[in-house]
Amino acid sequence: MTDDQNFYPIALVGERVILREFAPDDLDAVALYAANAEVTRHLVWGPQSRAETNEWLARALSEAREVPRQHFALALLERSSGRLVGTGRISVVSRSHRVGSIGYVLNRAYWGRGYASEMAGLLVTFGFQRLDLHRIEATCDPANMGSRRVLEKCGMRYEGHAREHLWVRGAWRDSLLYAILEQDWRNGKHC
Repeated sequence: MTDDQNFYPIALVGERVILREFAPDDLDAVALYAANAEVTRHLVWGPQSRAETNEWLARALSEAREVPRQHFALALLERSSGRLVGTGRISVVSRSHRVGSIGYVLNRAYWGRGYASEMAGLLVTFGFQRLDLHRIEATCDPANMGSRRVLEKCGMRYEGHAREHLWVRGAWRDSLLYAILEQDWRNGKHC
């Protein structure tokens, strides 16, 4: 990845979903799922107030214009309806080591449709093809079976269990580490 590439605006198109840059008028759709305790149960943030979601959105809009760009928070749209139904993120963790990380969140009404797996696959492809990453990682709460399945479908391998890794809502929480290497992705071990 060269420093003169700012990758703005981004649109990643899948079979059933589209990832695009956020816009200021996306606040209502994001606030809807960011405030949901069930949606944020396994995340390190949330539920969020509308004001907190507005701050997050302002930060995402600002980060999208940074050069070099390190963080790519993208709105997930259901392709058939055009509705904003989630967020996908890929961040460059280390340029020198070519390491990135992904994360995602999806409105509860759209769980179980394969959208998270398709979104994760688009993020991984973007990371290897456009960001020239060598390794892409993700962590999840051990209790989040849905997220574990998403990561495995995308060719990520389970690499370890970090005990009491994060302080979340007043308690220590473990994390599972998953990762995929560029050569595994190139050899077709992904969604």
